[in-house]
Amino acid sequence: MKKRLFIIPILLMTCLLVNAQSSIRDTAAIFQTMKKVADWQWNTLETAGWKTSKKDWTSGVLLTGMMAWANLAQEEKYYDKLKQVGEDNHWQIGNDRQCADDYCVAQTYIQLYNIFKNPLYIRDFKSMADTLVTLPHTESLQWGNRIDYREWAWCDALYMGPPALAYLTQATGDYKYLEKCLYLWKKSSDFLYDKDAHLFYRDSRYFTKREANGKKVFWSRGNGWVMGGLVRVLSVLPDSSRAKPALIKQLKEMSAAIAALQQPDGSWHASLLDPAAYPVKETSGTAFFCYALTWGVNNGYLSRRKYKPVIDRAWQSLTDAIHEDGKLGFVQPQGASPDKVTFDDTDVYGVGAFLLAGVEMMKFNARVQQKM
Repeated sequence: MKKRLFIIPILLMTCLLVNAQSSIRDTAAIFQTMKKVADWQWNTLETAGWKTSKKDWTSGVLLTGMMAWANLAQEEKYYDKLKQVGEDNHWQIGNDRQCADDYCVAQTYIQLYNIFKNPLYIRDFKSMADTLVTLPHTESLQWGNRIDYREWAWCDALYMGPPALAYLTQATGDYKYLEKCLYLWKKSSDFLYDKDAHLFYRDSRYFTKREANGKKVFWSRGNGWVMGGLVRVLSVLPDSSRAKPALIKQLKEMSAAIAALQQPDGSWHASLLDPAAYPVKETSGTAFFCYALTWGVNNGYLSRRKYKPVIDRAWQSLTDAIHEDGKLGFVQPQGASPDKVTFDDTDVYGVGAFLLAGVEMMKFNARVQQKM
């Protein structure tokens, strides 16, 4: 009996060491996978050129992920690349200045400002934001009449615009930008959020549309945009904010809805309620869901026990979509609704989402390791 009692602690210690080593290997693997994807994307941009303007929303989303990667990697060359984009843009936002797409890039400008303290980085965006906060924003969000140039009338805007305004408050200490952010978030949410499905319509044109199976049209990446924007706003929202409980409630509702719609391979297809109509994974939506869910667990808003299997499957599905050279595949092309996608399809916004997810996965695994 004594021999058995002596053996049990040894077995337990062996299991703990194996698990700890596995966690270390997983964390190292995540880092190397992120580096492979980030380096492939930078090399491709530098050799083949940028498909869209460096002020475009596609570039803006990429830079949010590249900023997170630079903070993780802590290599000067990655910050230099980001600052070069800012210099190429003269630290300006896009021409349609009050369209959320055209100030997505400001998220990265502000985060660079927080590190390097160069006021030039945020001067142009702050100038626009100072005007934006004075506007009444009382128009209907019904799609048409170029409403997207004045209001957050489509769900994608909830990634592009809100974090930029919230980060500007963080950088300047002026709460008016965050107040406008929260006001506009509620306005868009009241209009586009389906309170039964706990999902967002892309815009008002989709209220009555249906998929081939008769279900409502809820676009994977569109809801990914929302959840990504939601956690980025929450990341800088003070506990004293009266809006915080409602945003946390929305994060929990959407997370539960999204988790229930995960496919057996760990991904989400382009159409959330009719996955058979688009029967392969879609990585931009999957990456944003992985990012938001993991952030929610890491920050104590979501249950680790409930969401860990969902997160693990999502990350595995994402890594399975990476080509040998580091190209991320299965990224649905630009659009406004579910569409077909293949292993060869990629775009920079998908890479941005993937890197955001990877940073949260690093934190997620590090916490598991610490508990061991």
